[in-house]
Amino acid sequence: MTYKTILVHIDAGERWPVRLNIATRLAQRFEAQLVGLHALSSTRLPAFTLPEAAASLAEAQRIAEAQALRAREEFERSTRQAGLRNAEWRASLEDAAAVVPLHARYVDLIVIGQPDPEQPDGVEANFTHRVVLAAGRPVLVIPYAGQFDFIGKHVLLAWNASREAARAATDSLPLLRAADKVTVVCVNPKAPLHGQQPGADIALYLARHGVRSEVSNLQGSDIDAGNQLLSYAADLSVDLIVMGAYGHSRLSELVLGGVTRTLFGSMTVPVLMTH
Repeated sequence: MTYKTILVHIDAGERWPVRLNIATRLAQRFEAQLVGLHALSSTRLPAFTLPEAAASLAEAQRIAEAQALRAREEFERSTRQAGLRNAEWRASLEDAAAVVPLHARYVDLIVIGQPDPEQPDGVEANFTHRVVLAAGRPVLVIPYAGQFDFIGKHVLLAWNASREAARAATDSLPLLRAADKVTVVCVNPKAPLHGQQPGADIALYLARHGVRSEVSNLQGSDIDAGNQLLSYAADLSVDLIVMGAYGHSRLSELVLGGVTRTLFGSMTVPVLMTH
C-alpha cells in the first residue's frame, strides 16, 4: 500500500498555503497525484428569507468564484515552482462538508486544516470534524499554528486496540515505513483487550509490514488521555501523531470521543486520523 492520490482542501483562510506545501512534499515523496479542491461552506437561510436574500446570495457566489480563481493561480504557481507535474485543480460551489468527503472516496489521503476559532476561513466550525467522520479515508489534520516543513520523521501511534485505531495503523503504513522512528503509545491499557503485554501485538503486526517500533505504556495520570498523548508527544519531539477518530452524528449534533475532541482542539503537531 502507498499513497497514489492526495487531496488538499483549500478554503478562504490564510493557512491553506501551509497545507499545500505539506501536501506537495508528500506527493513528491510518494510520487502521487496531488488534487487541490477549493470548497467553502454554503450559507443556510430560512426558506421565507430566500426571495429577499437572492441578491446577497448572488454576491456571495461571485466572491467565492473570485476567491477560487485567485487560489487556483496560487496553487498552480506553487506546484509549478515545486516541480510537481502531477497536480490537478478542482473547485466546487457546493457545501464543503459534503463535497470533500465525496471527492475523498477516490483518493488515498486527505489534507485539511484544524479549525481556528479566531480566523474566518469560509467553512463551518465543525467542518474538520465532519470530514474526518465521513471521509472513509485517512485525514491528515494540520494545526492552525506553526510551520511543519517535514512530517513523519518520528511518529507516535496512539494504540487502544479499537477498530478505529486498527484502521489508523493500517492507513498510515506508508508514513510509518518511511519514518526514522515509530513509538506506539498505550494509555492506561487494560487486559484482555491489549493482551498480556500491551502494544506487543500491534508492534509485531507493524514489524511484518517493515515498520520497526518501540512501545510505551502511560499509566495513571491526573490529566485526561488526550492531554497525556499531547504531553508525551512534546516530550519525544514527535512530528506526527496517528490515531483513530471516535464520534458519530446525532441529529444535527456531532458527538466526539474525549481524546478525539482534545486533539481537535489542542493539537500542536499534524495528526493523521481515521474513523
